[in-house]
Amino acid sequence: MSAKRTIRVGQSMVILVAFGLGAPRAGAAETQPPPAAAKPDAKAAVKPDPRLEELFADSKYQLTGVAVSTKHRLFTNYPIWSPVHKYCVVEVTGKTESRPYPDDEWNSWKPGEDGGKKFVSVQAVYVDDQDKLWVVDPANPSFGGVYQESDKLVRINLATNKVERIYPMKGVTDKDSYINDVRVDTRRQVAYLTNSNEGGIVVVDLKSGKARLVLKGAPPTQTDPAYHFMIGGREVAPGGKPLKVNSDGIALSPDRAWLFFKPLTDDKLYKIKTADLRNAKLTDAELVKAVVDLGHVSITDGMEFDKKGNLYVGDMEHDTILKITPDLKKVVLVEDPRLIWPDSYAVSRDGYLYISTSQVQTAPPFNHGVDTRTLPYGLFRLKIAP
Repeated sequence: MSAKRTIRVGQSMVILVAFGLGAPRAGAAETQPPPAAAKPDAKAAVKPDPRLEELFADSKYQLTGVAVSTKHRLFTNYPIWSPVHKYCVVEVTGKTESRPYPDDEWNSWKPGEDGGKKFVSVQAVYVDDQDKLWVVDPANPSFGGVYQESDKLVRINLATNKVERIYPMKGVTDKDSYINDVRVDTRRQVAYLTNSNEGGIVVVDLKSGKARLVLKGAPPTQTDPAYHFMIGGREVAPGGKPLKVNSDGIALSPDRAWLFFKPLTDDKLYKIKTADLRNAKLTDAELVKAVVDLGHVSITDGMEFDKKGNLYVGDMEHDTILKITPDLKKVVLVEDPRLIWPDSYAVSRDGYLYISTSQVQTAPPFNHGVDTRTLPYGLFRLKIAP
């Protein structure tokens, strides 16, 4: 974009389907005409923005997450959404190179094995302010159900490259749950995760290991059933049914006083005081009353704050990255055709926004049976501060 656009933000039961992704092909093109109702993609003429720097490209395996350490170590992860899968978590070592992290053993799970001390199907990675890597493992390959109650949150010490602790979700989630993303308050020793299937927020006491699922099925954690999620003039509708995903993106304000969250498949944004989430005496009805509706923003998968309180989100319907200022002004930062389903975000201490692209909507199950994926899947960064 040659100039930024500023816009004022308005105040104001889901079933996840298996992706069934096969191997993509380079320069994939449509194998059949698009449905008659499809409209031309106005973004097709947009050129790559040189400010968006590609850091890592994977021409075979579909990634989702991104995390960066204080020493600029870069991590990503791969859920099992198809038979085309190798590792769950990797450390990026070059433009196309990576290594299984923290080791081969943690990435060696096979169906039939115990999933308690191995990654089963990882959805997200996150580095906290103490340089610990957190791995979100919903253990739900191809959304077929949680494998042997082995969904978990895993903490890895980046100084030793060793797993420090495992936080099982057994007894907190159910067989159809899908824990999706995490943010960690190291001072108060609390982690917050979204559950994108039933909708809800998991609150984990990191000292005791006890966890609670709150706001399950509550209106703020549910996607708007009437919203039409459109990309390229088409509604994203796997199997002909509009995609509906509940609470997904999550972010902690810099002072850790507020947790921001939103459903994936509508444009609403919400926040709630973390003090209320930590108060186990509050009922879900009381928590619902404590939720603040921030109005309509965009369709984004992940989101993240910088230290100044700016919130970074995607706009998947328009291949853009947005900044939402503390006074709720929405600024378009970059528009780029490579932003094919911008998925997850991380902000580094040296002022870069890191972005992963997972190309979900271009795979046949989400694209009217047509494969329009273009290799590679990628990790990018964008300078956002001096």
